[in-house]
Amino acid sequence: MTMINHRKIAIAGFGEAARAFASGWTRGEESEVAAFDPKLADAQAAPSMEKAGEELGVVLCPVSSEALRDAGGVFSLVTADCAADAAAQSAPHLAAGAFFFDCNSCSPVTKAQNAEVIEAAGGRYVDVAVMAPVHPLRHRTPLLIAGPHAEPALDYLSALGMQGKIAGNRVGEASAIKMMRSVIIKGLEALTAESMLAARRAGVEDAVIASLQASDPGIDWQKRFSYNLERMMVHGARRAAEMREVAKTLSDYGISNRLATAIAEWQDEIAGLRMEGGEDNLALRLDRVLESRG
Repeated sequence: MTMINHRKIAIAGFGEAARAFASGWTRGEESEVAAFDPKLADAQAAPSMEKAGEELGVVLCPVSSEALRDAGGVFSLVTADCAADAAAQSAPHLAAGAFFFDCNSCSPVTKAQNAEVIEAAGGRYVDVAVMAPVHPLRHRTPLLIAGPHAEPALDYLSALGMQGKIAGNRVGEASAIKMMRSVIIKGLEALTAESMLAARRAGVEDAVIASLQASDPGIDWQKRFSYNLERMMVHGARRAAEMREVAKTLSDYGISNRLATAIAEWQDEIAGLRMEGGEDNLALRLDRVLESRG
């Protein structure tokens, strides 16, 4: 166990969320941000990561121990299915008293298990729920935090310019809110795909949208549907992993997870097409998905 360097921040995972946070953090001249990601060993993924690291002033490390060494705060920003591994791999390298911000969309049970691992290693575990897309707000994206270290953790986040709010003093409270919210948010995306793809194939999507607009004029349905589909096309794999955690959460609470399971399947299916969002045009996006699905 090493001493804390309060000027050093470490990141586990260097994807979209990590880059968004790092691009906006309030940092002093002597501060250091280091990141580790298994994809650095991937010849195809590494160049874009290295470029982003150089642009953001983030030191990319070949091994997690180097990235985490002496850091006062560690942000775990991996996919939900990798969160437990990230906690287990980080624990041996944490400085005594370092904050471990578990920002992954995991079930409260998974968060509690991760907390045990981190606390046993001498770290201070913080349950974090990221409550909106990280763009355009980047580091100022709303966060819910929970756990026994929530108050000092909030001070740490505030010093970085981040927008946290305490959800409770028990690990899992923040993640439970995020999980239940995701049933609605990711569920609407899955409904979008199912309804609009079929409507497009039937040639009635304009009439369906017009009917919805008349019933609920407070929502721009065309814009919302286009945005929902883009989220699935670009981020479906990550959303599917999250929805499997949601299904686990519902099961833990004794609630049927049939819808959550189906939502994960839709997210996986669209993500499996490996498509970019492209132009913000619902018809074009629907056609691209239909053509790719055959």
